[in-house]
Amino acid sequence: MWESIRQWDRETFIYLNSLGVEQYDLFWSTVTKIPVWTPLFLFFGFLLFRKYTKREALFIILTILTMVFFVVTLTDLTKEVVARLRPNNDLEINQIIRILRSPSGYSFFSGHASSSFSITTIVFLFLRKRFRWSFLFYLWPILFTWSRIYVGVHFPIDLIVGALVGVFSAWLFYRLYLTIISPYTR
Repeated sequence: MWESIRQWDRETFIYLNSLGVEQYDLFWSTVTKIPVWTPLFLFFGFLLFRKYTKREALFIILTILTMVFFVVTLTDLTKEVVARLRPNNDLEINQIIRILRSPSGYSFFSGHASSSFSITTIVFLFLRKRFRWSFLFYLWPILFTWSRIYVGVHFPIDLIVGALVGVFSAWLFYRLYLTIISPYTR
């Protein structure tokens, strides 16, 4: 079974990566960079300060930063333990795929997926009842993670697992905030 999943993962990656069109390379190469999304992070902070008291917003932001540290650490440790080659470094396929970026680290699971889905999910959980359009925040991690296939650095399973880890981590830290921190913010 594991071998059939790996085969599906590899074939799906090759197919999706091959859909890339050169005229969109600049767009996807830009979307995949973290600093490009700084205005969105500032917008998240603005909304949190606007919809919560200053004290609550500060504790929420500290919770989010702690969660990001947790997610990044978990992602890096998992990558070192699993040690799965990225598509761009996989000698079996790197000659037949489009490669726009060439990181040398490991692939499983995607840090872009885990961090973007964790940040988006926890911000969504905090703002869903206070900001009607908060579901639109999910456009960011969808574009951000899809870009990783386009530029040739992650398999679909890397992204799916990363997204699931991110969503679960956000839910966990949100629950921790509600039970441990929230009573002291009022």
